[in-house]
Amino acid sequence: MRRRDSDPDVSSEAPSAIPGNRDMNGVRQRFRQEIFGDGTVFAPLVLDPLAGLLAQEFGFSAGYLSGGALGFQYAVSEALLTTTEIADAARRITSRCELPLIVDGGVGFGDPVHVVRATWEFEQAGAAAVEFEDQVAPKRVHHHIGVEHLISTDEMCAKVSAAAEARSDSDFLIIARTGAMRHEGVDRGISRLESYIDAGADVAMAFCRDQDLQKVATKISAPLATITSLDQHSRQEWKDYGWSLIIDAFTSQALWLTATRDAYRKFMQYGSTGIDIDGMKLHRELVETTGLASLLDLERRTTEAEEFDEGTD
Repeated sequence: MRRRDSDPDVSSEAPSAIPGNRDMNGVRQRFRQEIFGDGTVFAPLVLDPLAGLLAQEFGFSAGYLSGGALGFQYAVSEALLTTTEIADAARRITSRCELPLIVDGGVGFGDPVHVVRATWEFEQAGAAAVEFEDQVAPKRVHHHIGVEHLISTDEMCAKVSAAAEARSDSDFLIIARTGAMRHEGVDRGISRLESYIDAGADVAMAFCRDQDLQKVATKISAPLATITSLDQHSRQEWKDYGWSLIIDAFTSQALWLTATRDAYRKFMQYGSTGIDIDGMKLHRELVETTGLASLLDLERRTTEAEEFDEGTD
């Protein structure tokens, strides 16, 4: 049982702080089973290990490393992120929590050869799935303001096939995303997704109007995913619509940005943020949430042993 603010110490039952003990195959198998199960998986934005641990703590079944959000975080745009930058962020997350991580692979960083390298890197980083989309490569900054240019179905199928063949673990899911429903119509989007599934995609990702959700679900032969707010529909509604994976790629970043802006503005205007934070309580919770118990125990037995022995006299 975890202890909270009642005790400054952290129980040795807290999550291990020693990286390297993550069972990647088990994580991926569990995630695949959930995606292909009867329910709906919800995956919030996860940009760092702490965000992953919070999502895990509250029972989410997956997390999403968004290229768009990471591009905003780095203030360079998703279009300018590199494979290694995203893989490094993924590796930091997966080394510290058991949450299945979906990595936004964008447009695959180029042609099918570049997609292969990206697939290698994200799989080795411990991700449970990678998402590739059918926009032009290199990705353009204009996608941030809704301007998207799609590649042909055949070009995207070549990328999907390359990704599926490049993975070494068949439980590492390939998610193929299309923007066609917004730009070419629902029927054309459905046709593209079916082609991507035939090319080797495990999961199909699309964006459509509420009135088309069930139509798309009845036409697509693979699990369906989309990116939207967690509050868009209830868990039961998404299940009834027939969608398997709902990704919220922005809420946590929006909350952080909104709350921090408000606190900074109030401080500069009124001399106080107006926020009442129990810093010591929060610090103790962070020590527990981030799983530092094993490191504290190790210090008690080694570096701090003499001091603890003196304290018991």
